[in-house]
Amino acid sequence: MGTSEQINMYQRIQPFVEIMDSTLRDGEQTSGVSFLPHEKLIIARMLLRDLNVDRIEVASARVSEGEKEAVSMICRYAQQIDMLDRVEVLGFVDGGQSVDWVDSCGCKTINLLAKGSLRHCKEQLHKTLQEHVDDIMKEVRYARQKGLTVNLYLEDWSNGMKDSPSYVYGVMDQLCDIGIRRFMLPDTLGIMNPLQCIEYFRKMIKRYTDTHFDFHAHNDYDLAVSNSLAAVLSGAKGLHVTVNGLGERCGNAPLSSVQVILKDQFHAKTNIIENKLNDISRLVESYSGIAVAPNQPIIGDNVFTQVAGVHADGDKKNGLYQNELAPERFGRKREYALGKNSGRANIAKNLEELGLELTPEQTKRVTQRITELGDKKEIVTQEDLPFIVSDVLKHDVQEDKVKLVSYVVSTAYGLKPGANIKVEINGREYEASATGDGQYDAFVKSLRYIYKKYLDRTFPILQNYAVTIPPGGRTDALVQTVITWNDNGRILRTRGLDADQTEAAIKATFKMLNIFENEQSNSL
Repeated sequence: MGTSEQINMYQRIQPFVEIMDSTLRDGEQTSGVSFLPHEKLIIARMLLRDLNVDRIEVASARVSEGEKEAVSMICRYAQQIDMLDRVEVLGFVDGGQSVDWVDSCGCKTINLLAKGSLRHCKEQLHKTLQEHVDDIMKEVRYARQKGLTVNLYLEDWSNGMKDSPSYVYGVMDQLCDIGIRRFMLPDTLGIMNPLQCIEYFRKMIKRYTDTHFDFHAHNDYDLAVSNSLAAVLSGAKGLHVTVNGLGERCGNAPLSSVQVILKDQFHAKTNIIENKLNDISRLVESYSGIAVAPNQPIIGDNVFTQVAGVHADGDKKNGLYQNELAPERFGRKREYALGKNSGRANIAKNLEELGLELTPEQTKRVTQRITELGDKKEIVTQEDLPFIVSDVLKHDVQEDKVKLVSYVVSTAYGLKPGANIKVEINGREYEASATGDGQYDAFVKSLRYIYKKYLDRTFPILQNYAVTIPPGGRTDALVQTVITWNDNGRILRTRGLDADQTEAAIKATFKMLNIFENEQSNSL
């Protein structure tokens, strides 16, 4: 049967694919990544409860006391929500030590790591095939006596099939009927291509017809997703993934990419709740410290942003530049970038989003201004648009409702930084002072005091604060401050540019306050 015929048949039968997430085990092997026990628990809760992943691999046995604490916490939580059977721990063929460790944590599933290639068996264990199989059998028997479910990794299976298939078959022939729940076949060094994956899996499926096989991909050749799909196409019943593609070296197959391609390209069924993919990505990004590339499919900042004006125009005409990857599907929304390639259609989309109505002539002038900024490599955001409109069409657009009249910020050794401010809001002046953990923190606390005491209102919560300067470390360089605000779940980003970092942050804050104040006025 040819590949295209196999794809067509696969699409007709709509199989179910089991998803095992290994972010907390394999993903933690990413250089520089180490999750604290409470972070592991929070990630595990989101994976199980919100994302509905079928299984999670949460740790390696016997690593540390901190790891034991994390596994115990996760298992207690999983038992409370009747999902303990979804929690798994990697263990080793070590005379029962891993089994005892896993059992003591309250976990009920161990993923034993065995050797899937002759080279690994001979050169790392210094054992024959039969000696290794005998050890595995003892371990499986002991684990089952303890009441544990056993899955088995055949480490370096891809090289085993390439260089020593008789070894792989020799192991499998003796282990396939001793009560192992799943055989998990890793491309440990990420050396396979999809054609090899199809070939090797077909051989395994043909020889061991009723066996449950998982595939565990690594991304050294950027083929982890392709190989995962090839494995499923050839009969694999489960796939291993990690959030954001975390993992050793080049990482593992990313959960988000595997999910959408399974569903959209092959019409496979999974239990994944897609509108939580972005949430889990942001959580793991925060805890791991590993930033998601802006062009990473599904979860990158830019993937639902149209830049070219012709695309914005086409989207208005029955979604000509849209595909099945609708941002709303993942709890996100489509954006239209502002820059030298925007064009009037793109500007109009952003104006429409903000509720601003301009004449064609006014839109043309605003477009020219944004193009000029783009030529200078200025970053232009949707939140900047009202201020660009105000700058270009001064007599047509209302003045700022919130103005900074004056302020003093101070810092001294041994004392908390302070701020004294005077602001004008809708024509009335207010004053306040406060101390904080920094000059800007003191400034914002003063503002919040004014809004609460005099207006009986609050404004959006600061969620993220990023400062960038041009390369070279010049002390007189302009500083760009981008602040992310959270307004009851709606994300708002504002930007300030100044030679002084605090002043840049204040400018970004007043941009937000004016957007906020205008929205408040329009809602009355």
